[in-house]
Order: sequence, then structure tokens, then C-alpha cells
Amino acid sequence: MKAYFTEQNHFYGTCNPQQLIQKYGSPLYVYNEAILRARCREMLRLVSYPFFAVSYSTKANSNLELLKIIRQEGLHADAMSPGEIVILEVAGFQSHEILFISNNVSAEEMQFAIDRKITVSVDSLSQLKLFGRLNPGGSVAVRINTGIGAGHHEKVITGGKKTKFGVSTEQIPEMKGIIKEYGLRLTGVNQHIGSLFMECEPYIEGVKAILEVAKQFEDLEFVDFGGGFGIPYQKQKGQKRLDLKSLGDSLDEIIAQWTREYGKDIQFKIEPGRYITAESGVLLGTVNAIKKNHSTTYVGTDLGFNVLMRPALYDAYHDIEVYKNGQLSKSEEYVSATIVGNICESGDIIAKDRDLPPIEEGDLLGIMDAGAYGYSMSSNYNCRLRPAEVLIQADGRCKLIRRRDTLDDLLRNFNLEKCPTII
Repeated sequence: MKAYFTEQNHFYGTCNPQQLIQKYGSPLYVYNEAILRARCREMLRLVSYPFFAVSYSTKANSNLELLKIIRQEGLHADAMSPGEIVILEVAGFQSHEILFISNNVSAEEMQFAIDRKITVSVDSLSQLKLFGRLNPGGSVAVRINTGIGAGHHEKVITGGKKTKFGVSTEQIPEMKGIIKEYGLRLTGVNQHIGSLFMECEPYIEGVKAILEVAKQFEDLEFVDFGGGFGIPYQKQKGQKRLDLKSLGDSLDEIIAQWTREYGKDIQFKIEPGRYITAESGVLLGTVNAIKKNHSTTYVGTDLGFNVLMRPALYDAYHDIEVYKNGQLSKSEEYVSATIVGNICESGDIIAKDRDLPPIEEGDLLGIMDAGAYGYSMSSNYNCRLRPAEVLIQADGRCKLIRRRDTLDDLLRNFNLEKCPTII
């Protein structure tokens, strides 16, 4: 029997999808506070080691209200840009709770973090030199590429020999020379092997590799193991969850042995993004047209890749629920359909040849597990409007946490003498 995620989790609280669409428009991102808090707590309980921090990867979802909840739960945060730093500060994060994981940034961006006394992690020797010129004698962290990578698609593998990230282990002697030249203090090393691992082994292998590197430096304050914790995107097919208990037990054992050999307790960090927010989000959209081209049935929706980029970008899979008159369709009859959006691109496909209950114009679709890399990757391509975001609070009531774009927003940044009011 197919599992229905939103029904099992009372996802929509006191509302139903149709009521939400009528109130806030289509398409619409909907988040569930209870699920978000639960995922935060699971990460915080991952290991028993007392000096353990969970840094949420802001790029997964940077909605201000969600960030406030994440901080309430006790998480720190990673930032990739001055913009993410600013929104984290507005959400209440303090400088010591933010790690700026920079990648090919300008001197101005790096200085932005330095001025705020935020720890900067650099991921190349040239950026380490830049940091040294900007902040001689300062404290810095370095992202290391140990040669280990993992992920569900080549575009999300961030470790190994075919990625732009990190300082390779062969460059460590040169790295030490730069640190000495500018009188820097290396306070931490970090890594990220890739995104969406569902088995523990690659992550454990990466942890052991970064700890071997960490042994080469005295007086570190932290080692960051990275993120990439996967979630089961194919729940309707019975996909199992990542075994956090097994992973945590292994990490506890590795950490205990390493700290004994290192001679002191330091902080260990992880940086989940997807795991925290993905399952807390569902993207709702409306079926506008249905047609058959040759042997394929196309279900045309307002869910273009301007709203959800993941399937077009790296063939990501999302479970789909169908709603009729606001109610979940549980039909035992299935038809094969390809779900497409309203963007003028052949790649504007949400799901190919998917077995779904019969779908009619006016039905609503729910794209499951859309809380990570959904809205944060959305755009105004084709001059489409970005959707609103709504939070289903712990008491079941809905709350608007970002308004839908308006047509005026499309003109806001142009140099017009007077921006006409469209609507």
C-alpha cells in the first residue's frame, strides 16, 4: 500500500491544500514547523560527544522565519555569501555561531566576514593568501579535499579529483608555508564530500580522512566533518531512512579515539542542510492542461523549473501526491503521466513517466520533500512570479512567511522615472 507522507504527518494542520491555494495563490511552498524541529533535534542528538555543533547550511533554505526556528533549536549556521550572513544576523545568529565557508569570493566579500569577526574558511591556496593579505595574523579555517566524494549526481559531488572545492592533501606543505608567511593561526579544518548520501560508509571514510589531516596541525579548535546527510525522496516506494544511530555510534567511537591521540578535546561540527529542511516542505501547484503527444500523457502545471529547479538541474526525484477538491486522492487506479511546467524549455519536467492516480484539470499536485533547494533556487525566469511561502505552525494554523511576488516586483530594480503600479 502506497505511503502518503502528508496524511501520516498531519502535514497541513487545520488547513487543506485547496484552502491554502485559494488564500495564498498557486504555486505555493508550504512548510511544517513540527517536522522542521524534529529534524533539528535528530541532528543535535547524532553523537554523545559534549563538544559537538550542528551548523545548518543556509543555502538549502534561507527563509527568515525558518532560520529563526532553526536557531531556537540550538543550531549554528554556515554562510556562503554576505547576503546569507546578513539574513542569519537578522534571524538572531551571533558571529561565533556562523562559519563563512567561502568559495572564490572577492576581497570585499571576505572582508565583510572578517569585519564581523566571523570565522572564515577558505578553499584554495590563492584565497588563503588573500585572507593573509587582508587579515595578517588572523585566525582562519581551511577546507580540505581529501580525495573522497559521494552524492546522488555528479553535480552534487563536492569531494574527490573532479570538483572545484578544497585544498588537496598534496598542497598541505604549501598551505603551511602560506600560514607561516602571513602569521596566521589555523583554528579549523573542514570538508564536504557531497550531497545526499544514504549509506554511512562514504561519510565515515571521509571523517577518517579529514581527521588524518587534522593530526598534522597543533592547537586546532574544531574539525568540521561536512554535511550531505540524505533523506528518502522515494518514500512511496518504501525507501529506508539514513541510519543515524549506526552513523552516530561510529562517529562517537572515532571521535573518542582521535581526541585521546590528539591530547585534548576540541569541537567537532557537521553541516546538514537538506536533512533539516527538505521533508518540512511541500510545493503545491495546479494542473492547467492535459494532453497526449504520441504515446506520452503530459500533465501541464504551474510548477515550472523557475519554481523547483532540482529535477531539471540534476534529474532529482520527488514523490507526488494528487489532491481533488482539497482531499488526497487514494485511487487504486494508476495512469502513466509526465508532469511538466509552464516554462518555454524542453527540460521543464518535474517527473517523467510517473504512475499516478488519474489527474484532471483543476486538480492540485503536491511535490514532496521540496523544503531544500526549492525556493532558494527559484527565479523569475520567463518573468514568472516566485510563489509565497507558508508555515503550518505547531498548533496547526497557517502563517504567511514570505509573500508572493507581484508584477511590480519585476520592475522594481529598473531605472525608471516612475515605476507604474501594475496591480
